[in-house]
Amino acid sequence: MKKLIPFLLLLAPLIAPAQNKNLHEKLSQLPDYQFFTPVEKNRDWLVHPIATPTTVLKDGDQDLVLTNGLLLRRWRIAPDVATTHLTLLTNGDNFVRGVKPEAQLELDGDTVRIGGLLGQPDYGYLLPQWVDSLRADSTAFHCTDFEIGEVKPLLDWKQKRWAGEQNYPPRGKRLSFFYQSENEKWRGVTVAVHYEMYDGIPMLCKWLSVKIEQRNELKINRFASEILAVREEEVSVDNTAGLLTPGLLVQTDYAFHDMSSRFSNQCVRWLPDPDYSSQVNYLRQTPNLLWVSPPLGPGITLSVGDEWESFRTWELPFDSYDRERRGLAERRLYRTIAPWATENPIFLHLTSTDPVVVRAAIDQCAEVGFEMVILSFGSGLTMEDASDANIQIFKELVQYAHSKNVQLGGYSLFSSRRIDDENDVINPTTGQIGGAIFGNAPCLGSKWGIRYLENLRKFIKETGFDILEHDGPYPGDVCASTNHPGHTGMADSQWEQWDLTVEFYKWLRETGVYLNAPDWYFLNGSSKTGIGYREVNWSLPRERQIMLGRQNIYDGTWTKTPSMGWTFTPLTEYHGGGAAATLEPLDSHRVDYRQHLWQNFGSGVQSCYRGPRLFDTEETKLVVQTAVNWYKNYRHILNSDIIHLRRPDGQDWDGILHVNPKLKEKGLAMLYNPLNERILRKIKLPLYYTGLTETAQVRIGSSAGSSNLESVPRSHQLDREFEIELEVEIPAGGWVWVVVE
Repeated sequence: MKKLIPFLLLLAPLIAPAQNKNLHEKLSQLPDYQFFTPVEKNRDWLVHPIATPTTVLKDGDQDLVLTNGLLLRRWRIAPDVATTHLTLLTNGDNFVRGVKPEAQLELDGDTVRIGGLLGQPDYGYLLPQWVDSLRADSTAFHCTDFEIGEVKPLLDWKQKRWAGEQNYPPRGKRLSFFYQSENEKWRGVTVAVHYEMYDGIPMLCKWLSVKIEQRNELKINRFASEILAVREEEVSVDNTAGLLTPGLLVQTDYAFHDMSSRFSNQCVRWLPDPDYSSQVNYLRQTPNLLWVSPPLGPGITLSVGDEWESFRTWELPFDSYDRERRGLAERRLYRTIAPWATENPIFLHLTSTDPVVVRAAIDQCAEVGFEMVILSFGSGLTMEDASDANIQIFKELVQYAHSKNVQLGGYSLFSSRRIDDENDVINPTTGQIGGAIFGNAPCLGSKWGIRYLENLRKFIKETGFDILEHDGPYPGDVCASTNHPGHTGMADSQWEQWDLTVEFYKWLRETGVYLNAPDWYFLNGSSKTGIGYREVNWSLPRERQIMLGRQNIYDGTWTKTPSMGWTFTPLTEYHGGGAAATLEPLDSHRVDYRQHLWQNFGSGVQSCYRGPRLFDTEETKLVVQTAVNWYKNYRHILNSDIIHLRRPDGQDWDGILHVNPKLKEKGLAMLYNPLNERILRKIKLPLYYTGLTETAQVRIGSSAGSSNLESVPRSHQLDREFEIELEVEIPAGGWVWVVVE
């Protein structure tokens, strides 16, 4: 689908001297970089708020600088625009070792470069005097203008529930460069390269847009939106397999088919740089050229007046090899640009759509403090049925749920299913159905797929549903059909299906609908994906589920915030296992049920509590209420970032520590004992990321007592590593929690 967006551009013919004069005149009006004060090097952006605003500056009469005091990107603007620095100002590390084009496109089958300079004698490093002698690429699109504006939101986020982060859109600056070609073949084509930088985080965003005037149509076959010659992280004369790639976190919103940011990333590649002849590797295969492009396409055709926009790429340089610090930086990226991912409602996965059962479940949720009911897979919900009769049934249930201050929504399966020969994905290799990522799958660009999205929109809008749990969202299937109305063939099939998905997900966010999806659509509106678990493990005996569940949480929160992942609690049988694997009847298994509740709430990771009810006796109800009330009392700190203390292994204690220097409770640790006897341990808590520097006030609560903390805090002096040591007694099979103020 073409994205038609208002676009400010110059349509006058390109004349190189006038072009340079225009750029220099605009550059001369900017503030001077020599008077800019970077952030103090000892002020850690992961601990302290950074007040320095993002700004666009001139440095001399040829360099333009975008910076927020933490990160700097510098461009030489003459004889054409080219990036010369991507510098982390906190340590002075410049990641750029060579000049490349700002982007590259394949238009109507021809490869064209956007900006850039030629003539660098060695790509192992870049000297300032070399930059002065570089020449423009005569075959490239040349920069004609630039514009400065404010950051714009990715989508219109309608907030209808609690969220850990509220500031949106982030503050910062947008910088756009506009390019045209002297070649008559490309007259009327303008390419824009856009950048955004955000206050308080060393991160920027980049994307492209293309608009055509004065010609009938233009086909965009391929593109690369970022090409950076980056200094290598590790070298080897003989081998390249397993070499460390440069310490630059690169994320795009063209991401799917995995529950992790790393493996869902479809577009980021580290390639050998063919210009780098002096590199150490004998075969010149060191992966140090950042190349950001989709695996296929887009393969779309624009008509006069149309504008196409690429996916977006976010870049954040790391300042450390420490895994925790890198994870904190990645989590801050998502908190900053996708704060809807910090929404974290407490929900029941209901296994029935019988109105009597649904109303009873809503009543139970209201009594114990659960906030949402999801009509789960196997419940009988068919959201594709947008008939008036079906809509009326669930509209009445939504109204009842809202009268109890509970939200209601449901599950829909898209991808891993068979529709028919006409509407299923066609395998490009065989020309037949089958061979999709999940075997058989419908094409979202087919008649059925387009109608499916229309029906879901109608159902959600008219029932007032508050949540869509979308299982098997578009995972990246390529379709070779030439008869589907949503794409023309294989070349544009991946792009157009992704675009349909994104358009739908952004609409959900704009109407206040919460979105669960097992693929990585956070930057397009999703709030939650799986924390990372094997489904059949929930059919193992209850005591094994508890330990494995804690491992899943520990492993799944290195790059996810607590709110970004869901875990699972099988109240009823799931994938087999019988009575030994299930919590029903709940009153008979209150000890295990309580353990699930507390370790889930204690991590901030919400679970899919799957079954027909939340309690069956008053005693069980009290177990649930107590855990929910405790969680809500500490909700802000429990949804804050996790520092990983010791991974669960069944041999000794394990634990995590939530940290947030902005809160009264600056830390909350959960410490568990998997053993059948109580243990007394001396445990060090690393408090650097709490922001505390001298003393910490500590109170402790235990599973052996009530949900209350010690009434009198104990004062602890931080050592030179910003740690305190606690002597803690943890009950057999139990836990303690530690609040740090």
